[in-house]
Amino acid sequence: IEQPTFPKITEMCVKMIRRVNDEEGIKKLVNETFQKLWFTPTPHHDKEAMTRKILNITDVVAACRDTGYDWFEQLLQNLLKSEEDASYKPVKKACTQLVDNLVEHILKYEESLSDSDNKGVNSGRLVACITTLFLFSKIRPQLMVKHAMTMQPYLTTKCSTQNDFMVICNVAKILELVVPLMEHPSETFLATIEEDLMKLIIKYGMTVVQHCVSCLGAVVNKVTQNYKFVWACFNRYYGALSKLKSQHQEDSNSTILTANKPALLRSLFTVGALCRHFDFDQEDFKGNSKVNIKDKVLELLMYFTKHSDEEVQTKAIIGLGFAFIQHPSLMFEQEVKTLYNSILSDKNCSVNLKIQVLKNLQTYLQEEDTRMQQADRDWKKVAKQEDLKEMGDISSGMSSSIMQLYLKQVLEAFFHTQSSVRHFALNVIALTLNQGLIHPVQCVPYLIAMGTDPEPSMRNKADQQLVEIDKKYAGFIHMKAVAGMKMSYQVQQAINTCPKDPVRGFRHDESSNALCSHLYSMIRGNRQHRRAFLISLLNLFDDTAKTEVNMLLYIADNLACFPYQTQEEPLFIMHHIDITLSVSGSNLLQSFKESMVKDKKKERKPSSDEETESDSKSGSESESEEEASKPRRLRKRVDSDSDSEEENDINAVMKCLPENSAPLIEFANVSQGILLLLMLKQHLKNLCGFSDSKIQKYSPSESAKVYDKAINRKTGVHFHPKQTLDFLRSDMANSKITEEVKRSIVKQYLDFKLLMEHLDPDEEEEDGEVSASTNARNKAITSLLGGGSPKNNAAETEDDESDGEDRGGGTSGVRRR
Repeated sequence: IEQPTFPKITEMCVKMIRRVNDEEGIKKLVNETFQKLWFTPTPHHDKEAMTRKILNITDVVAACRDTGYDWFEQLLQNLLKSEEDASYKPVKKACTQLVDNLVEHILKYEESLSDSDNKGVNSGRLVACITTLFLFSKIRPQLMVKHAMTMQPYLTTKCSTQNDFMVICNVAKILELVVPLMEHPSETFLATIEEDLMKLIIKYGMTVVQHCVSCLGAVVNKVTQNYKFVWACFNRYYGALSKLKSQHQEDSNSTILTANKPALLRSLFTVGALCRHFDFDQEDFKGNSKVNIKDKVLELLMYFTKHSDEEVQTKAIIGLGFAFIQHPSLMFEQEVKTLYNSILSDKNCSVNLKIQVLKNLQTYLQEEDTRMQQADRDWKKVAKQEDLKEMGDISSGMSSSIMQLYLKQVLEAFFHTQSSVRHFALNVIALTLNQGLIHPVQCVPYLIAMGTDPEPSMRNKADQQLVEIDKKYAGFIHMKAVAGMKMSYQVQQAINTCPKDPVRGFRHDESSNALCSHLYSMIRGNRQHRRAFLISLLNLFDDTAKTEVNMLLYIADNLACFPYQTQEEPLFIMHHIDITLSVSGSNLLQSFKESMVKDKKKERKPSSDEETESDSKSGSESESEEEASKPRRLRKRVDSDSDSEEENDINAVMKCLPENSAPLIEFANVSQGILLLLMLKQHLKNLCGFSDSKIQKYSPSESAKVYDKAINRKTGVHFHPKQTLDFLRSDMANSKITEEVKRSIVKQYLDFKLLMEHLDPDEEEEDGEVSASTNARNKAITSLLGGGSPKNNAAETEDDESDGEDRGGGTSGVRRR
């Protein structure tokens, strides 16, 4: 057997380790696998085995650079937690070995960087090693305490490549966690770190500044208390901002501002970053001064959010976000509320500004979560003396109040064309729900809507939130399901880049799954909830609901493609389609007749002719029941005369049309709902292989077990309501009505009239013949659905139906023997 190469092993490890948060069985297997592979102590003399292990771990870390390292932290926490109370701790010992050897490898790679041939490879390996050390430091910073002085010189790395910047950022993050744990570190060492960090803050860009200020915060606040050093830095940038503000107030078009734009951007960002990690209103910083620093900073940053340059606005909003982490109460200020809510709710506002506001809220919630977890850990040590719950409630109460302020605007950000805006809005909502800051029911429709997003990662995240809500609060999903369906249509409308194309309710891929299939799968298990949900959706097709045509198409698409499992589900839908058709169809015909009578007196005569024709047809139906030989002859007569009769009927109604075409448009519009229901019924009939007799015999009050059989789905059956799609694409509701369009609407009216007269199919004849009534009904359906008998319009004749009964061909009620 071929020995797997390193890349193959890395690939396998990456795939396995991402399952660390799966169900318990897989989670246990992943933990055991990596405990044996990485976290089992290696004999000291076996240097080769240790090198292989180091290379494997760092390769996997490097491979996950873009997808995040949550899996590593989770894995390490799981393994260390499992042996907390054990006397022998192999994982802890293995971690100590790994950290010591990673530091050795870092020194080795640094020495070899002078070799120009392997510089790129070694630089990448150096970054992977330092990143892995940071991941260890996040979970067990004590492991790195003895190596802190070894890491400090890497802060002076000369930056020329992306890897160099990553080295500095990761070293700063390691020192931030480790230095506060050191016992009596030398003053020279601490002073050197402070100076190195300050040089980096002054010299480099946003990412470096952010991590270095954070590291400086940990060193100064927890160890050195060198507040004057930080106060001098703050005043340097705060002073620059004040000066630039004064110049801008004097002359907003001054060339001085343009020339100093880089300094302005750096000052906005750095002032905010310093305010995030230091409370400058403490006496340690400002001394006896009565000036309120946080209010001054707020005023200064708010001034630049109104700047004409978007880049300046963005940096000012970033600075505000940092300041709000230290002082969350500032988010209750009226000018801040106005700024945030106007950016989030204004459709014409810049995408970058929207994203930055959402990022600010996300970062604030993440920091609050980290604070709460740290407070929880700290309080456990003194839990007997203090009330931890009371302390937690104060902090979470502030977060909850803040999120109530901005919740609606964040949720509304889901309706945005840009996926990045939807992504950050979903992150904020997920954090808010996970921390229990709001009542979850108000988010359910929005999460259902986000579950239809084109991007799988966002769909999965939204669906996961719904699952969590459903576990804790049974019935919430069902309560908001219809509202969620409607909202998902609005999200799809917002995402739709081509307004001329109607919004569809299924995925345009091989699966053709309904966009809301996850919602249906959550509801379908409860029969009562499922039926109420389906009836609510079908009620939207009622003419009194006045639902727009494209939304009806969207809902019909979903109903056509839901993941039905038992026969009862589609049969229940078809049963209620028949009920809706009988009511809405009659109302539709009545309103059309009334519009003609009102406008043309001579309409009365054609309408009575139509009634006579109807009577003669129903008479022939009653005769057909008396004599078994008549249906064949009747059917022939209907077929031969139908074309000329139809033409006469069309001409008669055309003469009675009102001059105002509004009733015609109204009829064409409202009839789309009935057409869609007809099409949906034919589609489900064909998809599941049901005969007319089976549909007729179905009763919703029957025991669930009767229709509990699994569906035998046909392949290649697609839902394609051509007439509705043509109606929407031609924008008939707003276009001028031509004679040709009038004729087609009149024909549709007559087809509906014929269908309503013969809506209930007759009992099938003993010799397999079709009654005139059934034939007329099928003729009307075929005509309404666009003629012919395409696969998606009528059930096939050869295949057996789902439960093995013989069944009729097409839409007729013929039973095959």
